[in-house]
Amino acid sequence: MRKIAGILLVIFCAAGMLQAQIPTSGNIFVGYSFSQTNSFGGTTALNGWEASLEGKILPWVGIVGDFGAGYGTDNYAPPCPSSGCGFLGSSVRRYTYLVGPRVSVPIKRFTPFAQALFGAAHENDLGNTDTSFATAIGGGVDYRLIHGLAVRLQGDEIHTNFFSTGENHFRFSAGIDLRF
Repeated sequence: MRKIAGILLVIFCAAGMLQAQIPTSGNIFVGYSFSQTNSFGGTTALNGWEASLEGKILPWVGIVGDFGAGYGTDNYAPPCPSSGCGFLGSSVRRYTYLVGPRVSVPIKRFTPFAQALFGAAHENDLGNTDTSFATAIGGGVDYRLIHGLAVRLQGDEIHTNFFSTGENHFRFSAGIDLRF
């Protein structure tokens, strides 16, 4: 009986120590985003937002869900009849839904990171809509202000294939990172 009790005690202690080794931390980022897209009227600047949620699976590796939206105005000039010409303005909207791994290493108040995200993007331009596979490869740095709160600067190369045309555009993001 003592032998079984000793074995159970060792198993419960080992399980408790192993459970303590599983990181439960992560972060939530919300901020401003700037990017561009190729639209029917040329290249359009997109201002919008980005939000991400990261859960750590190891102290330096996490899984990220990233969502973003960019909004812009496409000033496009249709073919002109002889009676007059003008520019038509139309809104351009792009949404991204991405997931993937992020590697980060805290160094004092700074936490630089690199990520590779994959998923989908949806664009609406002049009433024409398209959805494509999307990737975002990039990284950034968090600067810890106080415990649980940091400021983030981030840059990603976004690749999409809207309307059968491959596009690569840089996305810059800046905002607040809440750590838990």
